[in-house]
Amino acid sequence: MTAVATSPSTTRARPAASDPVRRRNRRHRTTRALKAIGVVAVVVGATFPAYWMISTAFDAEAARRGAQLVPTHLTLDNFARVIDDGGFGLYLRNSLMVAGMTVVASALVALLAAVAVARFRFRFRTAVLVLVLVVQMVPLEALVIPLFLQMRTLEMLNSLIGLAIVYLAFSLPFAIWMLRGFVAAVPKEIEEAAYVDGASWGRMFWSILVPLVAPGVVATSVFSFITAWNEFIFALTFMSDSAKFTVAVGLQKFFGENTTDWGAVMAASTLITVPVLVFFVVVQRNLTSGLAAGAVKG
Repeated sequence: MTAVATSPSTTRARPAASDPVRRRNRRHRTTRALKAIGVVAVVVGATFPAYWMISTAFDAEAARRGAQLVPTHLTLDNFARVIDDGGFGLYLRNSLMVAGMTVVASALVALLAAVAVARFRFRFRTAVLVLVLVVQMVPLEALVIPLFLQMRTLEMLNSLIGLAIVYLAFSLPFAIWMLRGFVAAVPKEIEEAAYVDGASWGRMFWSILVPLVAPGVVATSVFSFITAWNEFIFALTFMSDSAKFTVAVGLQKFFGENTTDWGAVMAASTLITVPVLVFFVVVQRNLTSGLAAGAVKG
């Protein structure tokens, strides 16, 4: 048998040919590592404030020495002090009532207004849409004094209903514009078929149109709920009776002039967060489909 000689140049060419592959794999691993580090950094940055709030709320010594990264003693005393001594249970009830009234009224009025501007043709229709958009652009701080004078004239200061009406005015522009896209995306042939079958406008509205635009109603309701739940300036200005305070105003009671009870502050902040989380969990599926449908159809 004749031995086949291997050229030294051929032997050296093989590792040289694999070098681009190694460099490509190395760059790929480096890219994946950098992406993983970036994701971890974003997650930690987003969740650390929540961890700090919750850990301080359960820290038994937070009122004495302030917050600590890892509490050594856990307790529920901060929550008990906030609810019993701070009256935070009453503030939660007030905020739930105001937010509930705002969400229900905003969903109903915005849906009717969206149907009007999307389905009917009338004079000054474009002007109405522009005015609704202009209202959304006005800073809230610029309207505090005019609204205060108006609410005083209507004798609606220190009224939860009056506060809900103010929040309704600020949540309606966004709700109308968003629901208008959902209503316009519903084919008119569906409504016409309902009329042919003998349905009245009210029957068609509640049995056909409302179920089709329900994801949009949920998405706008979330916005209205957050607006009413987190608002501070109007609640502080319009409410002088401590029994009518909302959670945003009641939270400031735990900030002292010289010292701050961080355990109570974080316990109250945790209580404020819980209803929002529950609301999001309940409407999560409809919220996701509503936002996706609004992005495509609107």
